[in-house]
Amino acid sequence: MLTHTKMIEPMRIAWLSPLPPVRSGIADANARLLPRLDHEFAIDRYDEPRAHDFVWRNRRAPYDLVVYQLGNASCHDFVWAYLARFPGLVVVHDPTLHHARARLLLGRRRADDYRREFRFDHPDANRDVVEYAVEGLGGPIYYFWSMLPAVMKSARLVAVHNERVAADLRDEFPQTRVEAIRLGTDPIEAGAARRAAVRAALGYSDHAIVFAAFGKLTSEKRIGPIVRAFAGLAGRNVNARLLLVGDASEYPLLSDELASAGVADRAHVTGFVDDEAVAGYLAAADVCLCLRWPTARETSASWLQCLSAARPTVITDLAHTVDVPESVAIRIDLLNEDAALGSAMHRLATDARLRADLAQAGYAYWTAHHTTEAMANDYRRVIRLAAAQPVPPPADLPSHLTDDYTQSTRAIVRQFGLSVDVLGEVAGRNE
Repeated sequence: MLTHTKMIEPMRIAWLSPLPPVRSGIADANARLLPRLDHEFAIDRYDEPRAHDFVWRNRRAPYDLVVYQLGNASCHDFVWAYLARFPGLVVVHDPTLHHARARLLLGRRRADDYRREFRFDHPDANRDVVEYAVEGLGGPIYYFWSMLPAVMKSARLVAVHNERVAADLRDEFPQTRVEAIRLGTDPIEAGAARRAAVRAALGYSDHAIVFAAFGKLTSEKRIGPIVRAFAGLAGRNVNARLLLVGDASEYPLLSDELASAGVADRAHVTGFVDDEAVAGYLAAADVCLCLRWPTARETSASWLQCLSAARPTVITDLAHTVDVPESVAIRIDLLNEDAALGSAMHRLATDARLRADLAQAGYAYWTAHHTTEAMANDYRRVIRLAAAQPVPPPADLPSHLTDDYTQSTRAIVRQFGLSVDVLGEVAGRNE
């Protein structure tokens, strides 16, 4: 007797995220992640150029889950048009999103929308606070108000890259399911041949100790303290070089700071480089400086790359990094940053055994927790959890987050006796 086994259709997922060629660490991470998930889920990718197709395709064949990748970089701005109207799994890379909302809304002259959203998110804040941002006086104050509640209240599930951050969000938003997922990176080959080639191209001797910082160069990456600490090494006649790998367009005073510290001839600023070049500069480096303050409580992908290349690292001692073992990285106390950083860099420059121990422990930590496959395993888990969660009840969100902006179109076509559903098809009265 023949039996027929019904094929189980894979879960259909809409994936809204920046993707290459966008210059974004999150875009690159998703490009590595998605091929690992494709054999289990039917994933349609929607980056900004393709996002408009999501609405009509979802109308014709509703997805089982929508996954949103959300951060402060402008390449994520398009996601906000969909996440409240189509609740799904929101992966929050920057748990403070005020920078993104202020830049998008105020940059488009939507000050009233910004006011409404801020007051929805932070009803207890002084009502005058929002006017500082409206008048162009934002910046550092954004870190005090996350502008995250609208996301938390409209998502089926929220995922972040740190368990301590997840625990804090569960306490603050008990009605929302929050999960921690690991951020993962691929291994970086930093062998002797590549190291020798890059150092020779840079004019570095075999005996020079190279300190490197990676990613977009901003004041939050503590470039100023790094330059001062490096100048202290130079003053002690340590044979060291400073390698700053990344776009410096948001740090216009960098050249002046290097010159005034007397280390311009010992420092090299690369500008933006591609992944292959990053691997070469990691091979050339002896110590990686992965500092951050203020922080949006993000997890640093560039720090994980340094660990994967078996490079010793120095990080800022933050509330959400306290679980990083002391053997993995040297942590810098912000209350004594200049002295602590100067001391750490001097120790690392003069103690080869310390560099080797940190490199080994850091690589083991990356292997155990932060490979791309570890990240994929966590995504498999939270995707299924999110799909099982109900759509949250309406949260009386600000109208600009839920409005589909079709009122004018509907009014126009009604004059011609037509009924329009912009989520599906156009139907005339005689159809």
